[in-house]
Amino acid sequence: MRSHLLNHTTAEHYRRTVTAGVERVAATLAATDRPFSGVGVDELTSVVDTIDLDRPLGDASAALDELGRVYLRDAVYFHHPRYLGHLNCPVVIPAVLGEAVLTAINSSLDTWDQSAGGTLIERRLIDWTTERIGLGPAADGIFTSGGTQSNLQALLLAREEAKVRPVDPTRLRVLTSECSHFSVQKSAKLLGLGPDAVIPVPVDRTKRMQTLALARALERCAAEGAVPMAVVATAGTTDFGSIDPLPEIAALCERYAAWMHVDAAYGCGLLASRERRGLLAGIEHADSVTVDYHKSFFQPVSSSAVLVRDRAALRHATYHAEYLNPRRMAEERIPNQVDKSLQTTRRFDALKLWMTLRVMGADGIGELFDEVCDLAAEGWRLLAADPRFDVVVEPQLSTLVFRYVPSDAASPADIDRANLHARKALFASGEAVVAGTEVGDRQYLKFTLLNPETTVRDIAAVLDLISGHAEKYLGDSLDRAS
Repeated sequence: MRSHLLNHTTAEHYRRTVTAGVERVAATLAATDRPFSGVGVDELTSVVDTIDLDRPLGDASAALDELGRVYLRDAVYFHHPRYLGHLNCPVVIPAVLGEAVLTAINSSLDTWDQSAGGTLIERRLIDWTTERIGLGPAADGIFTSGGTQSNLQALLLAREEAKVRPVDPTRLRVLTSECSHFSVQKSAKLLGLGPDAVIPVPVDRTKRMQTLALARALERCAAEGAVPMAVVATAGTTDFGSIDPLPEIAALCERYAAWMHVDAAYGCGLLASRERRGLLAGIEHADSVTVDYHKSFFQPVSSSAVLVRDRAALRHATYHAEYLNPRRMAEERIPNQVDKSLQTTRRFDALKLWMTLRVMGADGIGELFDEVCDLAAEGWRLLAADPRFDVVVEPQLSTLVFRYVPSDAASPADIDRANLHARKALFASGEAVVAGTEVGDRQYLKFTLLNPETTVRDIAAVLDLISGHAEKYLGDSLDRAS
């Protein structure tokens, strides 16, 4: 069994095995003509459940053959131009190269004596990102597993900074847009805040936080003796890609002494954009920022970070263990990244972004993100001119939310069911993948456009497919009712 360990004696075996895997994936990608096979849950479950994990195949080639049947054949392929579903991006090749390297070396980024150069690369990328944001010379941060963890850590820091006063935890409040990510509510629960701790702030017709409503909510907090622990602004909401008015929110946070966190998990690609960077004006005033490179920087999952204006705030995540990062190491200025992180063992995910920047450069990333934002603008014009669809809001980023509306009279409930059916039927066909959401208690569909290879023709074709499925459903419903 030692022959399977990666070391100096098995380097050639490693090369052959991994090359075979890469060739298999490359062949699959080249032959993939739709984003999904359309396989059903029960059908695929019956295939996977037949695998006896206690009887190894003993051969990588045989395992790859089997993997083709249980995974590669039926995977959802984000690189396909008609994958228009969730916030999943096609990935750039330099990042995949970085993934291959970091997996083989297997550095753990918790302590210097496990990572050395990896530590310095991650720190340089954190500095690069905080410089792009404009957080100032005292800024710092840490890579995380994703936006949910980044938001959790940011709100942990906000809670602890609020407690400095000190404050009864039951009086702490988090104010955020009603369109913000669910991880804000989840984080509040994990942090032990009360059930009413998160205050949703209404949005305007463009799905951006209403600053007047925020001001009134902050005034109510003051009148009730509650403490605004944090205001979470969103730079790219999951459903609409809307960017809250950051400068005005920053001014209110300063007035009420509230921590300002900006969830830019989606909109962080604007940091590399030469055309749209201005959409993030005001983010430089944040106390903390979430970025997800695995969304709009075209990186493989996972690649995220939480950044802070004042590195001293990261002390709230610091614990010292004698076997790992004893306090004397901090006194000796040994850079242990675990001192800043909620995680201990942690992958060298920063290498993927490093390789991307060294091969493509930031402008290359920004150009790709600008392309999908331009595509969304074209898609919006297409939808706005099509009487079959009701589109909610003109996009700031690359998301379109719309719903099929029949020409003949139909109840709102029937239209809801038709849109739900269209999404499900489209997924089952494998021809395209779209997402769904609710707007005002009604069912809508969503295109999340993160693939520069997607064209307006693709969008038009998928709209025709949606219309066809919805029309058939409504027609069949009328037949059944008659």
